Amino acid sequence: MTDTPFALFDLESVAPRVAAELRASPLPHELRIVADSNDRVAWLRARSQGITATDAAKLSSRAAVRSAAWEKLHGTLRGFGGSRFTDHGRQREPVIAEWVRSTHGIEPSTLLFHAASDRRHLATPDGLRVAADGTPELCEIKTTSRTWRGIPRGYLRQVWWQQYVLGAERTLVVWEQHEDFVPIGDEPRCRWVDRDDDQIAILVRLAEEVLLALRPDDPARAVYRPGALA
Repeated sequence: MTDTPFALFDLESVAPRVAAELRASPLPHELRIVADSNDRVAWLRARSQGITATDAAKLSSRAAVRSAAWEKLHGTLRGFGGSRFTDHGRQREPVIAEWVRSTHGIEPSTLLFHAASDRRHLATPDGLRVAADGTPELCEIKTTSRTWRGIPRGYLRQVWWQQYVLGAERTLVVWEQHEDFVPIGDEPRCRWVDRDDDQIAILVRLAEEVLLALRPDDPARAVYRPGALA
């Protein structure tokens, strides 16, 4: 037997968990967690049941509803195994996320949330922190081979949808340009995007049209069968 003192708990690992448990009540968005992308099967299954930010990014008009419903019904992306560009994005995202954490204090997130108004409206932001007033602030990470003069419209729609689902007021969009998959510059570029409720309202209406087309008991669904698109 030694005289060396010992601790009953590993305080360094336990303290954050205890602090979270002692908080008076969970924040609203914390009650709306659906899945974790670390469990990819469960995450993909949950995403397939609703409209995600990736879906919302494509909803540029009512005409885009047709294509979105087709993809949801027939799983046209199910067999997509990726490309050099998507592989590069997956490799760089953790590195960029660490830069975001160290420079802006936004922690990486792998959680899928649903909106307060509709459980079928879903989003998985790349990063999440909570402001002093309890409002979520988000991060979205992109890699690109092109020079951006501004944030592409499709990505803005993705950001606005995430803000709607999480109840966030702003999002830090971070992008890293590469040439032949070699990053350009010493650091990524970034820009804050504020919430736009007018654009969110448009996206919600278009998402509802997609969901309406997906209901098995709705006659409109026949419009999206293969024969109608041939």
